[in-house]
Parts: sequence; structure tokens; C-alpha cells
Amino acid sequence: MKILYSILLVIAVAFAIVASSALYTIGEVEQAIITQFGKPVGAPITTAGLKLKIPFIQEVNPIDRRVLEWDGNPSDMPTKDKLYISVDLFARWQITEPLQYFLRLRDERSAQSRLDDILGSETRNAVAKHELIEIIRTTKDRTPLRDTLLTDEERAQDIGALVPIQKGRALVEREIFGAASEKLQVFGIELLDIRFKRINYNESVRPKIYDRMISERRQIAERFLSEGNGEAARIRGNRVRDLNKIQSEAYRAVEEIRGVADASAAEIYARAYNASPQSTEFYEFTRTMQAYKDMISEGTTLVLSTDSDLFKFLRGMQASTSDGDSELPAIGVGSSGEQPCTEADGEPYGPICTDVKQSGG
Repeated sequence: MKILYSILLVIAVAFAIVASSALYTIGEVEQAIITQFGKPVGAPITTAGLKLKIPFIQEVNPIDRRVLEWDGNPSDMPTKDKLYISVDLFARWQITEPLQYFLRLRDERSAQSRLDDILGSETRNAVAKHELIEIIRTTKDRTPLRDTLLTDEERAQDIGALVPIQKGRALVEREIFGAASEKLQVFGIELLDIRFKRINYNESVRPKIYDRMISERRQIAERFLSEGNGEAARIRGNRVRDLNKIQSEAYRAVEEIRGVADASAAEIYARAYNASPQSTEFYEFTRTMQAYKDMISEGTTLVLSTDSDLFKFLRGMQASTSDGDSELPAIGVGSSGEQPCTEADGEPYGPICTDVKQSGG
């Protein structure tokens, strides 16, 4: 019995090994090529499920049936107008003929390398046939947005007008797509789409382009600055003119009010001082005292005639002092250098306390 069990066990193990080698599964996103001694046999397996093959002789080679991605490296290339630009592309592709794909490429790494060669060369050919503006722009009849502050002369100069294009970026992409699709069909690959990912100036010409852009913006800024300076000068001129006008009107009003006030004061003074002879004499006295205060300061020397109106009150004060009728301070009258008038306590007397020289009339 033990020998029989051993034989059955060996048969079961051998059957399991043969079954595992003969059976295989195909996923929903896969297709397969069966090879026998390295050569494809039969039609490609494109349906999902459990499949059967000759064990130990045939081999399953799965192939992806999904939409695959190709992302190229940026490369420098010249345009028709001799400008070097850096172009970056991406594409989507799919394996539609698995047998032809397997015979020519075998795996996805080889397919990516072949896509690099074909798409890169077709892109270089298409870029060399067109100017830069054709690769950048997409719409032909695009209307630029213009500044509302532009003058009629600037509008007549067609500032900001766009250069007309014949094709545009979309048609250039279609040209690349059409040329590359024909070359990829022999490899069992269907090119689904191709697009420009990024287009940039080459490092050698990028500073020149930026300098030109800066100079154009600087011209616009200088124009706005000059207009602003002109408007500021006009506002400042109006301000100065209005200020002068306000000041002149205010000065005229002040002078008119001052004249009316002086006339009213003179009239009031005239009525008050002409009321009686005593008021007239008091007015003459106060005005003379005010004149003394304005003319005489410390250290002032006056040379007056004896019949001068200004000397009249000084002479009267001298006479009163010499008669002894009052205690008014003495006033230095004589040649020169007389001592100044003082009160009894030694303090200066009034604003006319000074040295006075008398000369004959």
C-alpha cells in the first residue's frame, strides 16, 4: 500500500506541475503572444480569461493594451526665422498590432526609444518649416486688447497689433501627428495624440528677448510718466494761481477793512480832541510823548532848536523845575554830557530820560 500511495503522490505532483505550466490567465488590460522556442505561434491572445498552452515548450509574452504615455525630453531646435527654441512634447499611444509590435520591438523600453527618434525628428522638421509666431499662436483672427489711454496718434501707429499667422500651433501639431503616425504603424503602434508641452527660448537668446521686452515696457512707462508729470505741472500751476488770487483778494479785503477802521478811528479822535481847547492841548501832549517814546532810547542824543515843537515840553519841564513849583526831575540842558533826569529815588523818569543838547534858535 505504501508503494501505491507513493506512486499516486508522484503522479499528482507531476500533474500539478504540468497543469501550472499549461494553464495561464490573461487580464483585462493585457494581450499576449505565445512563442515556441522563441518564435511566435498562433494568433495573438486578445481576450481575457483562463487559457491553455503546451507546457514547458510554449511561453506567454504579455503585452499592455492600455493607452500609454510618452513624455519627451526638451530639445533645442531652430525655427524658420532662425530663432533657437527649446521644445518639450508629450504624446499618447497604444499597441494595436501585438504580433507586429512583438516582432519588431519586443518590449516597451524599445518602443519608447523608437518614439523618441520618430517624434523628435518629425518635431524638428515641423519647427524648421514654420516661424516662431506660428508655433506660439493658436488663433488666426485674434484681436489684441488695447489700452484705453492710447491717443489717436498711437492708435494710428498700430501699436500692439498682432502679427498675422497662416496656420497656428494646432495645425503644426497635426502635421507632426500625421507624419509620425505613418512611421509608427509599421511597429504595430497607433499614435493617439501629440501636444506641445512647453516652448521656451534657448538660454543663449533668452536675455536678449527679455531686454527687448523690458525696453518696450520702459517706453510705455516713460510715456505714462511724462503724461503724469505734465498733469502734475498743470495742477501745481493752477494751485499757485488760485493761491495768489486768494491772497490778493484777502489782502484787498484786509486793506479795505483797515482803511475803514482808520477812517472811523480818525473821526472818533477828531470828535474827541476837538470838543474843547483843553482836549486839543491834551492831544498835542500825548502825541508828543508818543513821539518821544518812538524817537528816544537809551543812549540817544538829540540836537534841537529852542523854538522846536518837540523841545517845547522839555523847556517847560525845565522852567517848572527851576522855579521849584514841582518835584519834576531835572533834565540835562546845556552843552553836552549832562546827567540824565532822575526821580527823587534815583529811578529814570519816563521815556525821555536821556541827554539833550540845546542849541540857540
